[in-house]
Amino acid sequence: MLPIHAVLDELKAALAAGNVAVLAAPPGAGKTTVVPLALLDQAWLGDGKILVLEPRRLAARAAAERVARTLGQTPGETVGYRIRLQSRIGPKTRIEVITEGVFTRMILDDPALEGVGAVLFDEFHERSLDADLGLALARETQGLLRDDLRLLVMSATLDIAGVSRLLDGAPVIEAEGRMYPVETRYFGRNPAERFEDAVARAVRQALAEETGSVLVFLPGQGEIHRTVQRLSDRLPAGVDVVPLYGAMDKGEQDRAIEPAAPGRRKVVLATSVAETSLTIEGVRVVIDGGLSRVPRFEPSSGLTRLATVKVSRSSAEQRRGRAGRVESGVCYRLWDEEQTRGLVPHQRPEILEADLTAFALDLARWGARSAEGLALLDPPPAGAFAEARKVLERLDALDATGGLTPHGRRLTAIPLSPRLAHMAAVASDAGDAMLGARIAAVLSEPGLGGNDLDLRDRLRGLDRDRSPRARDAIKLAERWARAAGGGKGGEPDVGALLAEAFPERVAKARGKPGEILLASGRGAFMEPTDTLAREPWLAVAELGGGDARDRVRLAAPVDLAALEHRLEVEDRLSREPSGRMVMKRIRRIGAIVVDEKITGAPDRAAIAAALKGEVARDGLAGLRWGERASALRARLAFLSTVDDGWPDVSNEGLHAARETWLWPLLDDVQSLGAITDGALENGLRSLIPWDRQRALDDLAPARLETPLGSAAIDYAAEGGPRVDIRVQELFGVKAHPTVGRSIPLTLALLSPARRPIQMTKDLPGFWGGSWKDVRSEMRGRYPKHPWPEDPANAEATSRVKPRGT
Repeated sequence: MLPIHAVLDELKAALAAGNVAVLAAPPGAGKTTVVPLALLDQAWLGDGKILVLEPRRLAARAAAERVARTLGQTPGETVGYRIRLQSRIGPKTRIEVITEGVFTRMILDDPALEGVGAVLFDEFHERSLDADLGLALARETQGLLRDDLRLLVMSATLDIAGVSRLLDGAPVIEAEGRMYPVETRYFGRNPAERFEDAVARAVRQALAEETGSVLVFLPGQGEIHRTVQRLSDRLPAGVDVVPLYGAMDKGEQDRAIEPAAPGRRKVVLATSVAETSLTIEGVRVVIDGGLSRVPRFEPSSGLTRLATVKVSRSSAEQRRGRAGRVESGVCYRLWDEEQTRGLVPHQRPEILEADLTAFALDLARWGARSAEGLALLDPPPAGAFAEARKVLERLDALDATGGLTPHGRRLTAIPLSPRLAHMAAVASDAGDAMLGARIAAVLSEPGLGGNDLDLRDRLRGLDRDRSPRARDAIKLAERWARAAGGGKGGEPDVGALLAEAFPERVAKARGKPGEILLASGRGAFMEPTDTLAREPWLAVAELGGGDARDRVRLAAPVDLAALEHRLEVEDRLSREPSGRMVMKRIRRIGAIVVDEKITGAPDRAAIAAALKGEVARDGLAGLRWGERASALRARLAFLSTVDDGWPDVSNEGLHAARETWLWPLLDDVQSLGAITDGALENGLRSLIPWDRQRALDDLAPARLETPLGSAAIDYAAEGGPRVDIRVQELFGVKAHPTVGRSIPLTLALLSPARRPIQMTKDLPGFWGGSWKDVRSEMRGRYPKHPWPEDPANAEATSRVKPRGT
């Protein structure tokens, strides 16, 4: 009996009474293997299928095999699985274990989910983007088309109450975990010691101190391979070292999961794929390196980087639990105990970190132009979502309103990310869809075709590869090519196709060999000895590395002639060193200047046109705002917060109204910086409606009238309009001055030496309150100046006291 059996009746009752439920069950409770089978005989299911969603391909396949084994079957009978590169589904299959990405495509293809009775979201606590989107779309299907569809969210560690609220108060069923005792030992790590050396040392110590097999958690393939090297020939007899990560062949993954041979022990070096949904037989020792690798998208650069970060506390507990699945065990942690408190509780949801291009295209296909109204635990970040929309518009997948274009609809039929789907479609139109699909396979599957920098070499490596993984990849590429429209007889260029997918990563050689400039404006590099370092133009597929520049990890040469359609031509006014103004025609691809040449001396119309082009391109950055224009702009900005009908003088507003106020100022200048402060002020005044001209000085006077004259009002000050004035100049003022619709000015009261005394928006209150203390201090510092007890009825002054007083 597994712990999950104790709550099955409660779970069945919840799903019989309603169509949603949340199951909280820690690792080892049996939710993945028991729950799908337990629901097969429910009346509400009828002949419908149960879909079980897993976050990873390895987990999906392993779960299906484990559930099938409990029935004495193999996958493809009652239980099957469907993942990228592989599918084992038969005519009698009632339970399909699928990856979350496969489910997203299923529900987009068939929003009614015909033939499906229940969808089980396993390991939902991992909060993948596909899981979040899949649940949101499934909820819409429930509400609009299928109120009989059951949704069950299953999680080990998560804000269960938050998920329940998202599902309109869905009932929560909690199961106890079954885990044998696990002793935690903090191994620590010297910061000067290489990570892999520390891991290898911990492995050798664990093998010496404990029995059974060892599961080691490492952040990525690189660390796994380096640790294998450090352990080779340095382990006791009878110990096998096996890697485990997502990009391995099925046979290699199976060897890592299956029990060690009789009389032998096993050390499994794994990425986070082994955290959940997998039971590796014979493991009773876990070594946690404390690191994981997560994708982080940067909207500013359009790049997704793999960041190595500390694990969260929940992940650390998941990893620790692997040691107690089959018997009592030990967990070695490569950090000090007190550092555990500094770990974040959970990793950030993928929707907050990922490239949202595919997410935005999926929403458009669903008919939603934004994520508003969807049942999402976290909304997508506005910046990343806006960047995703821009990318899709550049790919001609979305129109300006966010609607799906015919080309965008074509891309949704190709089961690839939008960029790669676009590349496959272009390849199809050029007469070789299979080339585009093979490139997509290499880009989608790490290590496929080798690890060469040149994409052409990897494609040749894929063609030579006879491994099951390569054969599955080619079969999948053939399906992608058919979905893209087929096409034969053409010979599109590899680099040109790559540039279609990543136009901002077209690159030109510059400076030293291996140095390149990307169309995005970022720099990148490769080893000077690499053959691609001698190419004048590249299309870059993968980058990794630094803040200011990145290392090229995968690229292909591209001919400039193949990029002609990407050239932007710009006529720009330029000042020669001699001071002479000339017109230059510049051809560029993004930030890369391809060439430029002088086209002649400009006439007035050409100068004005060039300046207008500069404003259209760079905004108002070239203008030199002086004191008068800046002051008027601040007054107008203030008034726009007081009343409607005043011009918008923000950068965006002025840019939008440039034809009205700025274009007339271009007739007599040769640069934007040559427009005078007075001319800019007059230009701004032209935006003020005629019936508001007099109100400007009434509501937002430039200066505050005082008993001794006037003082400038700073409308751009933080906290609202402000006047900096010596306190003595306000003696005799009984009412606090206001602007706008009775908005009190901030008075920054100064000493005779113009040092700050007090800030106030209530001058009478100041006179009757803290003035007494201020007066006492000022009399001590400035004894020659008058400091009356009743300043409200005293005479304003800027002078010292007469002699003898």
